[in-house]
Amino acid sequence: MSALEKSMHLGRLPSRPPLPGNGGSQSGAKMRMGPGRKRDFSPVSWSQYFESMEDVEVENETGKDSFRVYKSGSEGPVLLLLHGGGHSALSWAVFTAAIISRVQCRIVALDLRGHGETKVKNSEDLSAETMAKDVGNVIEAMYGDLPPPIMLIGHSMGGAIAVHTASSNLVPSLLGLCVIDVVEGTAMDALNSMQNFLRGRPKTFKSLENAIEWSVKSGQIRNLESARVSMVGQVKECEGITSPEGSKSVVEGVFPGC
Repeated sequence: MSALEKSMHLGRLPSRPPLPGNGGSQSGAKMRMGPGRKRDFSPVSWSQYFESMEDVEVENETGKDSFRVYKSGSEGPVLLLLHGGGHSALSWAVFTAAIISRVQCRIVALDLRGHGETKVKNSEDLSAETMAKDVGNVIEAMYGDLPPPIMLIGHSMGGAIAVHTASSNLVPSLLGLCVIDVVEGTAMDALNSMQNFLRGRPKTFKSLENAIEWSVKSGQIRNLESARVSMVGQVKECEGITSPEGSKSVVEGVFPGC
């Protein structure tokens, strides 16, 4: 597509909508706070960005697995969103609110195995083949033999999984493929070192707000709005664990450890 064609297509899109909940003001890492004002690190519910949530059950060789999906939209092609390693479907929340307001489509954001609220029998198997099969199985469980047109969109590790899913012909109604910041070898090799990555992060937080604040100030998540809705998908609350101050802690970790 030529530069002129791109310009014409972009010109037909409506102007960028204001971000949810802030009246169009700047948010995230670009937000500048005046003297005496504090940034709000309180969590925000997924329901402000997605219309519904579902746990999709899939039968396989090891038993029954449950995959968490968040959905929006009722018409148009499906944009199936696959997050990067160490994140969750909620990392797509801000994107979902923006794209749904501009394009007629359906959003399905999936928690991949070992991430978010997805629960599988073998969470140690993070091979590209297995995760690609997961995507195909979820699509089949949701839509049966006649799935709607589907566009796979993946970020980092999710982009690599999207490529494997498409190349394995696991999406019979595949409309297109979009990968963001993905280097196949690097992204997939990173799966094996994910535990080392997690060990470099705090083991516990005294609250979810504290976890959100850490994620922004450390640079792990650069957009404050995204951090407020998505950080809950990257930590787990474990019973019986208390912080040094004596209050219940939120425990850092994407993989089972509690």
